[in-house]
Amino acid sequence: MNFTGQVAVVTGGATGIGRAIVLKLADKGAAVMIADINEEAAEVTAAEVAEISGSSSAFTTDVTNVAACEGLAQATIDSVGPADFLINNAGIAGSPGWQTRSHSTEDDWKLTYHVNVIGMSNVTSAFQQQMIKRRSGRIVNLASVAGREGRPSLSHYSASKAAVISLTQSTALELARFNITVNAICPGLLWTPMWEQVGDRYAHDVPAYEGMTPRQVFDTMIAEKIPMQKEQTPEDVADAVAFFVSDDAKNITGQALNVDGGFYMR
Repeated sequence: MNFTGQVAVVTGGATGIGRAIVLKLADKGAAVMIADINEEAAEVTAAEVAEISGSSSAFTTDVTNVAACEGLAQATIDSVGPADFLINNAGIAGSPGWQTRSHSTEDDWKLTYHVNVIGMSNVTSAFQQQMIKRRSGRIVNLASVAGREGRPSLSHYSASKAAVISLTQSTALELARFNITVNAICPGLLWTPMWEQVGDRYAHDVPAYEGMTPRQVFDTMIAEKIPMQKEQTPEDVADAVAFFVSDDAKNITGQALNVDGGFYMR
C-alpha cells in the first residue's frame, strides 16, 4: 500500500486507536489531518507524524459542533489538501462519571449518542462535498463489537455503536453513486485507559467478575470469549483501516468488519 499524495483526516486522532491509525497512514505516505478535542495531544501526535512523512496538521475539533466540523473541513483543504480518506474515530463511553455508575443515565444516553452518532454524521456531512466533487473517497467509521451484542451496564454505549453500523450502511447507500465507499470497523477487546475503566465497572456490577482488578476482568474475558486467546491492539485496527482505504477495497462498501480474534462470528 502506498498512499503518497493522498490526504487522510482522523477524528479522535491524538491518542489510542486514533493515534495508531494516524501513524499507520502516515507511514504509508499519506498527509494526515489530526482532529481532536485535546489540542495538546493532537500537536504531540502531529510531531510524531512529521518525523515519518513530514506532512501533517492538527485541528482542535468538537464533533458535536457543526461549525467546528465545517471549520475542520476547510482547514484540511488549506493545510494539507482535499480529503481522500475520512476516519471517524472520535467517541466516548458515557457522560462524566459513567465509570462509577451501575446503570445508564439519561445524560449517558444523550451525550454518548450526540458524540458517537450525531458527531460522526456532522463530520461526514462536512467532508462529503469534497469527495462528491472529486467523485472519489473512502470513509471508515469506528464502531465496536459492543454494537453487535449488548453489554452489561453499558447499554447506552452498545446502542450507540449499533447505530454507527446502521449509519454506515445508510451513508454507503447515499454515496455509492459518487464512487465513495463507507465501511465500519468493530474492534474487540483492546487494553486502553477507557477499557480499564470498563473493567473496574464490571468488577463492581457483574457478579462473574466480582472482586477482580480491571486487568483480571480483561484477561478473563480474553480467555472466555476470544477463540484466538489474545487481545487486540490499536495497530490491528489501523491495519484494517489501511485496507479499507486502499485500492484493494475499492469495491467494498456498507460493511462492518470485526477485528476481534473471533469474539463475534454471527
